[in-house]
Amino acid sequence: MTIVREGSSILTEPFHWSMTSRGGPTDLSPVDPVLVDLQDEVREFFDWDLGDDVDSAELLLARVEESEIDTWARHNRLVAIARLFRRLVIRDSEIAILGSAIEPDELIHTLERPTLFVAADGASGVFSELPGSLSEKAWSRLVCVVSDADGGDGTEQAVKRSVPFILHAHGDNKQDWSALLDIAETMANPPSLVLTHQAPRAIDGMYNPGGFTDGDRAVCFLRALGVRTDRISVLGTRTDFVGRWSGATQEQIKLQKLSWMARFLDIQGVEW
Repeated sequence: MTIVREGSSILTEPFHWSMTSRGGPTDLSPVDPVLVDLQDEVREFFDWDLGDDVDSAELLLARVEESEIDTWARHNRLVAIARLFRRLVIRDSEIAILGSAIEPDELIHTLERPTLFVAADGASGVFSELPGSLSEKAWSRLVCVVSDADGGDGTEQAVKRSVPFILHAHGDNKQDWSALLDIAETMANPPSLVLTHQAPRAIDGMYNPGGFTDGDRAVCFLRALGVRTDRISVLGTRTDFVGRWSGATQEQIKLQKLSWMARFLDIQGVEW
């Protein structure tokens, strides 16, 4: 669906695909408008200011578009979406989203099948705990990282390996995304970017497919891209404890966030 807000009401138009010249979708609208409505509920629950989310989004967009990195130019960010579309949608592969509680044993089992990976922020750090050949096999299957830039070592490893990033802006992560981009700009081959935000209004050059935490936002992104629900599995995702790949966090607040994550996942009918 394409979402248009007027005042407090939501108007919907038929979902459509917009195509780049290379054949991928550029409309990453949420598959269900409630996925954006819930973002408003999250802000109210945590007493967060929408203006902070918008400010972070606009600053991130400006930071990326003022960069001299050619792959970050807007037309090349569209190319990045087209490439993700071809690999994640057209090839019709199984896709496993790796959450912050992922452990090596679970990953080794998944590697026995031709499954592609999408990491929730620093979850790709688990690859470093696999034996050498399996580690490289896992990295080769990592299609992209859905990140708000606070995943620590796992996130930095993905940047240094030029893994595409679905980089998210929210009200209190300006320093995090700025630091991540600083690292990326030093790379000989910086990762390609797709930019997301969590504001209810449209921001040209960015997308809001819905979602809240990196894990459930990864599901929202894949669904908006065109991946069927029955091709998505969610690994290493728990609501009863904070996974060790979460990066620095306050445990009690994080557990509350994970409860909201569960609502976003359940709405989309994804098993976890």
